[in-house]
Amino acid sequence: MGSKEDPYRVVLSENEIPDAWYNIMPDLPVPPPPPIHPATREPCTADDLLPLFPLELVKQEVSQERYIEIPEPVMDVYKLYRPSPLHRAYRLEKELDTPAKIFYKNESLSPAGSHKPNTAIPQAYYNKAEGVEHLTTETGAGQWGSALALGCKLFGIDLEVYMVKISYQQKPYRRTMIETWGAKVFASPTDRTEAGRAMLAEDPDCPGSLGLAISEAVEACMTSDNTKYALGSVLNHVCMHQTIVGLEAKAQMEKIDEYPDEVIGCVGGGSNYSGLAFPFMKDKFDGKELRFIAVEPVSCPTLTKGKYEYDFGDQAETTPLLKMYTLGHKFIPSPIHAGGLRYHGDAPLLSLLVNEGYMDAVAYRQTEVFEAAMMFARTEGIIIAPETAHCVKYTIDEALKCRESGESKTLLFNLSGHGLLDLKGYEEYLAGNLVD
Repeated sequence: MGSKEDPYRVVLSENEIPDAWYNIMPDLPVPPPPPIHPATREPCTADDLLPLFPLELVKQEVSQERYIEIPEPVMDVYKLYRPSPLHRAYRLEKELDTPAKIFYKNESLSPAGSHKPNTAIPQAYYNKAEGVEHLTTETGAGQWGSALALGCKLFGIDLEVYMVKISYQQKPYRRTMIETWGAKVFASPTDRTEAGRAMLAEDPDCPGSLGLAISEAVEACMTSDNTKYALGSVLNHVCMHQTIVGLEAKAQMEKIDEYPDEVIGCVGGGSNYSGLAFPFMKDKFDGKELRFIAVEPVSCPTLTKGKYEYDFGDQAETTPLLKMYTLGHKFIPSPIHAGGLRYHGDAPLLSLLVNEGYMDAVAYRQTEVFEAAMMFARTEGIIIAPETAHCVKYTIDEALKCRESGESKTLLFNLSGHGLLDLKGYEEYLAGNLVD
């Protein structure tokens, strides 16, 4: 088990929080395909994005600066929960009887219980700095909606959240969190927008999807005064804000003279995994030997079964077209408990790296994912989000392979959120009622 030389947790001081985000754009092996305007079918300009996003975020979306300084007001809020600890999973290693070393970056300790505040806080700040009074957004499992509600409350902005209906029903306490922090939340599809009404007319029992909720949030933004839209994943600036995770993790592993052989994360839109992976990916570009594994659900297998092509980010075809792995913007995923992974596409930057062979992807079924989550809870003590359980499943499988081969790999994954508001899924698993 842990000792002074090999601690359970590696911590940084507040003074060691990175003072800039890492922007992977200038280091990419090939230039990323540009977003395409939905009407003109020409590459988007900065002016095309300004109706949705504040100028500073538009600049970050296309920036070629390798590091972008974190504003002091954002850093002040980050200090509520950052830096987050890096854990060594000794008890899980012992249970698996593996020579592998397992590390996880614990992003569940933020006020919202996940990694999402890492981008919610700067997005709220940049909107407030430019005089925006209202924001709209979508949310799947509710983690992004609650994180942005927190950010908006701290910076004094009104927020409307369109929450995927199946998650709205499965996760009532996420709704309560959103409302506690002062935002309004609606079950999508709603009768508040044309996109929502059209879907309800087609299927009154539609469980909703992130693509549809995005359509509603964008429409609400475009039809309201002094209002912008905020996205919790996929876009370049969102992935960049999350790199504070990987930058901290690198510094923590250096403190104990460790370095990962594999960097692992669950992927829905791709922000939490990009945040952990991109700072390490820079080392791979520079010739370092390491693997990157993106883990997703079999029921929404964008990276493992999707096509790498231009597609809309939303169901109503109002967003720019992005070059990404996609199942098609009309795709409605099965109502699995990992609501944050029910998105038809993936971050363009992450998709590019998969397509270029720098990153691999695997997919798992819901029951085996919860089985892994149970083992993690009963060894490490943390009840993890169903989303996070996907990369834990891969990590366990890889550690068992090490047991068979005798190889001592160092595995690092992102614990992107706790599951204390996802206990309905655990309840169904324990009762034997969880289905694939």
